[in-house]
Parts: sequence; C-alpha cells; structure tokens
Amino acid sequence: MRINAVICEYNPFHNGHKYQLEKIKKNNNLPVAAIMSGNFTQRGDVAIADKFARAEAAVRNGADLVIELPAAYACSNAENFAGAGVKIAAALGCTENLCFSVEEDNPELLIKAAELFSDESFNREVKALMKDGLYYPLAVERAFNKIAPKLAEAVAKPNNILAVEYLKALAGTEIKPMIIKRKGSNHDSKIITDGISSASNIRRMIIDGENYRGLLPENASAFPSPADIKKLEKPIVYKLRTMSPDDFNNLPEVSEGLNNRIYDAVRNYNSVKEIIDAVKTKRYTHARIRRTIIHALLGITKDEMKREVPYIRVLAFNETGAKILGEIKKAGRLPIITNVADGYKSLDENARRIFDIDLKASDIYSLASDKITPCGIDFTRPLKKL
Repeated sequence: MRINAVICEYNPFHNGHKYQLEKIKKNNNLPVAAIMSGNFTQRGDVAIADKFARAEAAVRNGADLVIELPAAYACSNAENFAGAGVKIAAALGCTENLCFSVEEDNPELLIKAAELFSDESFNREVKALMKDGLYYPLAVERAFNKIAPKLAEAVAKPNNILAVEYLKALAGTEIKPMIIKRKGSNHDSKIITDGISSASNIRRMIIDGENYRGLLPENASAFPSPADIKKLEKPIVYKLRTMSPDDFNNLPEVSEGLNNRIYDAVRNYNSVKEIIDAVKTKRYTHARIRRTIIHALLGITKDEMKREVPYIRVLAFNETGAKILGEIKKAGRLPIITNVADGYKSLDENARRIFDIDLKASDIYSLASDKITPCGIDFTRPLKKL
C-alpha cells in the first residue's frame, strides 16, 4: 500500500483543509496520513482545540490516519518543523507523496528556490549575512534579494516558506512533492472567500465569540472550551522568572546575547506581551521570541531539538488508517505507539525524553482552557477507530 502524507496543524480544521484533502485524493486516489502538531504550535501558541479533537475532525473529513508531530519539533522554526515532519513521513515506509498547499501560481519558482540552498555562492552569502548579525530567516531573505530577486517575492509568503523547507527536506528521500494551489484567503488574512478563511482569522472569531460556523465542517465546529494562551500568562511569567541567563541560553534558537536580553526583560516587565515587545528587534522576531517562551515553558532544550524523531504516535484513524498501520508495521522504521501506557515502557531513554515533553505539553495545555483536565490524559484517552 502506498499513501500520501501531509504535515499540518489543523488549528482548527476548516473548509480549506477539507478542500486540500479532497484535492489530494482526487489527484491519485491514495489514502492520506496527516502528521499533525499536538497541543502547541509552530507560531509559539496553544492550539485552539486539543490534539485529540483536531485529529478526530481530520479523520471525519478526509484524513485516514493522524500521527502526532512531537512538541519538540512542532514548536520550532520552519526548517526544523518541516524537517521533522518529512522524517516521520519517510519513516512510515509507504509514503508516495508529500502534499502541501502554496500561495504561488508557479510552483516551479519554489522548486528553484529550494535548489538554490545547495548552491555554494548562495550559502556563502547567507553565512556572511549571519556573521553580520542577521537571524537566519532574514539572512536567507536578503540572500534571495541579492542573488535571485525573481524568487525572493515567492519565498517571502508564509505558506511558501514552509513549501521550500518541505522541498529541501525531501531531497535524498524517495518521496515526491505534490504541490496544490491554496484556495481562499491567504495566511493571516481576515477575508472570507467561498466559505474559506485563514485559520488565524477563525481562531480570532472563536475567541471573540463571533459566528464562525460556516467556515468549518459541521462535525468539526464545536469548541466548548477553546484554549487561549492568555490563560497561561501567570504560569509563563512564573517559569521565566525562575530561569537564569544560562537557562535561557540552553533553549533552541537562543544565541549568546539574546539570553541576556530575555533575562533583563523578564526582570523588568510583568506581562508576556511586555517581555516580547522589550526583546523584539529586527533580528529577534515576535515568532522567534514566542517560540522561545514555549520552549521555556515546556522545557525544550537545544539537546532535544537536535535529536531525531524516535517514534510514530497515532492520534486517530479509520478503517483505511488501520490498513496503513498494518503496512507501517511491516515497512516502517520507527516504533508505533497506539497504546501510550504500553508504548512508553518500550521506548529507550532518548525517545522517552521527547515523549516526556509531549506528556508535559498535554498537562500544561489543559490550563489554557476553562475546562481543566487531570494530568496524564495521554495515558487515559482511549484510541478508537472512527
């Protein structure tokens, strides 16, 4: 059995995601495995609904199997996020295509952009710009503007940035890219087109109590207790106040200098927003600082970030998904976890360190909702075929 894979957040699962899954299956009629972020996301935020609800919504609307992208990689920059997702897709042993949507009418531009990362002169330019103090994404953007200005505009769009990272990560694998033109609103847009809106706009509508129902499939539109990062304000500030400059320096994406900048901001300001605003510069973006705060909250260090993805954690599946799991058991290259209690015992120390972060993420995530659940929900939530 061969399958398609998507790397996603489904935060929340909306009509645009359903359209994408329908388009994928129409292209080649293969089943789809979704590799999905858990309870914390790549933008340094909590997911609007927990990973189990989002996984079930995906399976009820076109996905056949949902696998968790561990928090250590899900709460990371685009390169690490994409790289870990592709490694999971490859480890399944049966992935034919990695499917992703772009905001670009000419996907060839993105393929050329990905190929440029293996060009020596381009990499020399990126390294030189970073030596001058630029953060990697900004250095890449400047290098494109200088060496390949025609590609710079395409690469600057958020969905296209991830697409280029997927294409880079696919090099050296047998997985082929399936590039789909994004339908509806662009990333972070408030415009609603043909019943499709950006996930960020839908999250805002849910939190603000606006009517969002027509923007999601009916069986994925209930949010009895949406999570909001603002509800973690005091736990986050408490955690940051207990950390030293060395503690901050041990976090992913934190370099010498940034650690002291964060430490000073934490000592001088009382809210997360004030801290982020005090730390932000052209080099240190809002997204980077938000991720750093989540890394601190969850205890994700540089060491964990460097580790390879060590397991395949299943969140939801249907009858076809059960057949995919049978294929993964034969051809896959990582242990499969369907029962957490049994699976956790079988993991080695390296894998447990990554899994422990996911367990902690679930326990802390609950505090971002009005409906707080007991610790250990990963162990008590049964996995059922939908």
